[in-house]
Amino acid sequence: MIDDIQAAIPLGFFLAFMIGPVFFVLIETSVTKGFRAAVAFDAGVIIADIIFIGLAYFSSFQLLENLSNQPGLYVFGGTILTVYGLIVFLKKPNRNDLKAQLSNAFKVNYIELFIKGFLLNFINVGVLIFWLGIIIVTGPSLENDINRFYVFFGSLILAYFITDLFKIVLAKQLKKQLTPVIILKIKKLLGIILIICGLVLITKGFLPKDKLNPQTIIEEIGQ
Repeated sequence: MIDDIQAAIPLGFFLAFMIGPVFFVLIETSVTKGFRAAVAFDAGVIIADIIFIGLAYFSSFQLLENLSNQPGLYVFGGTILTVYGLIVFLKKPNRNDLKAQLSNAFKVNYIELFIKGFLLNFINVGVLIFWLGIIIVTGPSLENDINRFYVFFGSLILAYFITDLFKIVLAKQLKKQLTPVIILKIKKLLGIILIICGLVLITKGFLPKDKLNPQTIIEEIGQ
């Protein structure tokens, strides 16, 4: 069990620094809305991850093959992400709203942020494929023991969450340097990043089928 925990912690740390839309939105949420808001968002992300892990565990390689034969899922998820990025980029927030966001009196809808984190992670098919690959790669070393599975992935998620807490705390320190103009620029940059991530997913959907080969994905994860 100790060996499983030791193997899971570095992977959880690595996962927390994977560059993707969730990474940037988490940082933006912490900087502009504060610690608790970012934790609410991150909780939604983690719940989506737990659901993905469950799906991956019970479906394993067959689901990975099915996903590789359904490139439309990439296009669908990428389109949603791109549209969301466009909305963030083009939206012109009221200057008074930006000033209110910097004040301690700013009201945050934590349930909305939780749902936002969940959906932003859940629409990304690549996250499900990542967990599928991890389970297929680590399954033999865990001897397909359900108890070891719980320990390994529980430790992984915990390490991921704790690392995210440190990221949130560090990002929150930047709030003292914020002005309405800087917040607007951060939101514009976030919109661009989301658009790029969405277009990458859409591009994956149009790649030849052999480019989405599950065996290739697993080998890349294992390297």
